[in-house]
Amino acid sequence: MSPVIVDFSELKLNEDSPIYMQIVRFVKIRMVNRQVRDGDELPSRRVLSAVLEVNPNTIQKAYRLMEEEGILVSFAGSKSLLQFDESLVDKYRKELLAVEAEKYIEEVKKMGLTVEEAVELIKENW
Repeated sequence: MSPVIVDFSELKLNEDSPIYMQIVRFVKIRMVNRQVRDGDELPSRRVLSAVLEVNPNTIQKAYRLMEEEGILVSFAGSKSLLQFDESLVDKYRKELLAVEAEKYIEEVKKMGLTVEEAVELIKENW
Protein backbone atom coordinates (compact mmCIF):
# COMPACT_ATOMS: atom_id res chain seq x y z
CA MET A 1 0.00 0.00 0.00
CA SER A 2 1.26 3.45 -0.82
CA PRO A 3 1.49 6.12 1.88
CA VAL A 4 -1.58 8.23 2.56
CA ILE A 5 -1.32 11.92 3.39
CA VAL A 6 -2.70 12.42 6.89
CA ASP A 7 -5.86 14.54 6.91
CA PHE A 8 -5.93 17.28 9.55
CA SER A 9 -9.40 18.60 8.66
CA GLU A 10 -10.86 17.18 11.89
CA LEU A 11 -8.34 18.93 14.13
CA LYS A 12 -10.16 21.65 16.03
CA LEU A 13 -7.66 23.97 17.68
CA ASN A 14 -8.43 25.45 21.08
CA GLU A 15 -6.79 27.62 23.72
CA ASP A 16 -6.30 24.79 26.24
CA SER A 17 -2.72 24.03 25.22
CA PRO A 18 -0.09 25.25 22.74
CA ILE A 19 -1.04 24.63 19.12
CA TYR A 20 2.09 22.61 18.36
CA MET A 21 1.19 20.23 21.23
CA GLN A 22 -2.37 19.89 19.88
CA ILE A 23 -0.93 18.85 16.50
CA VAL A 24 1.31 16.22 18.12
CA ARG A 25 -1.58 14.94 20.26
CA PHE A 26 -3.81 14.72 17.16
CA VAL A 27 -1.24 12.51 15.42
CA LYS A 28 -0.80 10.32 18.50
CA ILE A 29 -4.56 9.85 18.83
CA ARG A 30 -4.71 8.86 15.16
CA MET A 31 -1.91 6.35 15.79
CA VAL A 32 -3.71 4.81 18.77
CA ASN A 33 -7.05 4.70 16.90
CA ARG A 34 -5.36 3.12 13.87
CA GLN A 35 -6.44 6.01 11.66
CA VAL A 36 -2.85 6.40 10.41
CA ARG A 37 -0.30 3.78 9.50
CA ASP A 38 3.43 3.49 9.71
CA GLY A 39 4.74 5.16 6.55
CA ASP A 40 1.85 7.59 6.07
CA GLU A 41 2.89 11.09 5.03
CA LEU A 42 2.19 14.32 6.87
CA PRO A 43 1.39 17.39 4.78
CA SER A 44 4.28 19.71 4.11
CA ARG A 45 4.86 22.30 6.78
CA ARG A 46 3.69 25.05 4.44
CA VAL A 47 0.49 23.21 3.47
CA LEU A 48 -0.44 22.34 7.05
CA SER A 49 0.26 25.92 8.10
CA ALA A 50 -2.25 27.11 5.50
CA VAL A 51 -4.84 24.44 6.36
CA LEU A 52 -4.75 25.23 10.08
CA GLU A 53 -4.18 28.95 9.54
CA VAL A 54 -1.23 29.05 11.91
CA ASN A 55 2.34 30.30 11.73
CA PRO A 56 4.66 27.92 9.83
CA ASN A 57 7.05 28.04 12.81
CA THR A 58 4.32 26.39 14.90
CA ILE A 59 4.11 23.51 12.43
CA GLN A 60 7.89 23.27 12.37
CA LYS A 61 7.92 23.02 16.17
CA ALA A 62 5.33 20.21 16.11
CA TYR A 63 7.20 18.28 13.42
CA ARG A 64 10.51 18.71 15.24
CA LEU A 65 8.98 17.36 18.46
CA MET A 66 7.59 14.33 16.62
CA GLU A 67 11.02 13.77 15.07
CA GLU A 68 12.62 13.93 18.52
CA GLU A 69 10.06 11.42 19.83
CA GLY A 70 10.92 9.11 16.94
CA ILE A 71 7.52 9.01 15.24
CA LEU A 72 8.36 11.22 12.28
CA VAL A 73 11.15 11.06 9.74
CA SER A 74 11.70 14.02 7.42
CA PHE A 75 13.54 13.86 4.14
CA ALA A 76 15.03 16.49 1.85
CA GLY A 77 12.30 17.87 -0.35
CA SER A 78 10.03 18.29 2.68
CA LYS A 79 8.57 14.75 2.80
CA SER A 80 7.73 13.76 6.35
CA LEU A 81 6.68 10.16 7.03
CA LEU A 82 5.28 8.63 10.19
CA GLN A 83 7.44 5.90 11.64
CA PHE A 84 6.15 3.81 14.51
CA ASP A 85 5.59 0.30 15.78
CA GLU A 86 3.25 -1.36 18.28
CA SER A 87 5.42 -0.46 21.26
CA LEU A 88 5.00 3.25 20.46
CA VAL A 89 1.27 2.81 19.94
CA ASP A 90 1.03 1.15 23.38
CA LYS A 91 3.15 3.89 24.94
CA TYR A 92 0.94 6.66 23.52
CA ARG A 93 -2.28 4.84 24.41
CA LYS A 94 -1.17 4.76 28.05
CA GLU A 95 0.05 8.38 27.88
CA LEU A 96 -3.22 9.67 26.39
CA LEU A 97 -5.38 7.64 28.78
CA ALA A 98 -3.40 8.90 31.77
CA VAL A 99 -4.14 12.51 30.78
CA GLU A 100 -7.85 11.81 30.39
CA ALA A 101 -7.97 9.83 33.64
CA GLU A 102 -6.37 12.74 35.50
CA LYS A 103 -9.03 15.11 34.16
CA TYR A 104 -11.81 12.71 35.18
CA ILE A 105 -10.36 12.16 38.65
CA GLU A 106 -10.03 15.90 39.19
CA GLU A 107 -13.69 16.43 38.26
CA VAL A 108 -15.09 13.62 40.41
CA LYS A 109 -13.04 14.83 43.38
CA LYS A 110 -14.55 18.30 42.92
CA MET A 111 -17.99 16.68 43.06
CA GLY A 112 -17.11 14.89 46.28
CA LEU A 113 -17.43 11.36 44.87
CA THR A 114 -15.54 8.44 46.37
CA VAL A 115 -13.35 6.16 44.28
CA GLU A 116 -16.05 3.51 44.45
CA GLU A 117 -18.72 5.95 43.23
CA ALA A 118 -16.47 7.09 40.37
CA VAL A 119 -15.81 3.50 39.30
CA GLU A 120 -19.52 2.68 39.49
CA LEU A 121 -20.27 5.71 37.31
CA ILE A 122 -17.80 4.47 34.72
CA LYS A 123 -19.37 0.99 34.76
CA GLU A 124 -22.87 2.42 34.36
CA ASN A 125 -21.83 4.51 31.37
CA TRP A 126 -19.65 1.92 29.68
